[in-house]
Amino acid sequence: MSRSTEWVPSLWRETFDELLDDDNELDYGDQWTLNFNYNQTDQVTAEERKRGWKVYCHSSGYGHFLCASCSKSWSSAKVTLLFRYRLRGDRGSVIMRPFGQACRSCNDKSFEQPGFSKEEVENALLRLCAKIRKNCYGEDDDDHGVGSGNRSDNRKPHEKALCQACSQGICGQSNCPQDDD
Repeated sequence: MSRSTEWVPSLWRETFDELLDDDNELDYGDQWTLNFNYNQTDQVTAEERKRGWKVYCHSSGYGHFLCASCSKSWSSAKVTLLFRYRLRGDRGSVIMRPFGQACRSCNDKSFEQPGFSKEEVENALLRLCAKIRKNCYGEDDDDHGVGSGNRSDNRKPHEKALCQACSQGICGQSNCPQDDD
């Protein structure tokens, strides 16, 4: 399994497209796209809700980080990913934001973007697809047994001071909305 410390948006898009094309995760004949917005929040306005936007927060992502200042690397089983999604007519849109972590050694408050293995990307997107099927197509909530696995990092305490999502009040370790039902 690859342990990439580099944030690779193309890996997310390609995996999303593969899940739609090969695995038919959203097999309703609609066209879905995945894009990124690094400033989005978990707040959905009344107007956005009227236009169909929903939020899903995936807070059990397992990512890898590399500090740009000191080159220290670390892993975390508590990486927060925020997804906004909606289906309008036959077009579905997903907008994703990964949240970073700060380096404990540098303590300079700059947040590094996470890198993910292909397996972790697929697991997060399968969970997203389950939420889309439930909230856009009315299916039962079934995550196909997708799990984050047993990792020793799950036992490490969450360091709120180093978490970008915590700094914005939307970390999945505290009060992030898990999905808009």
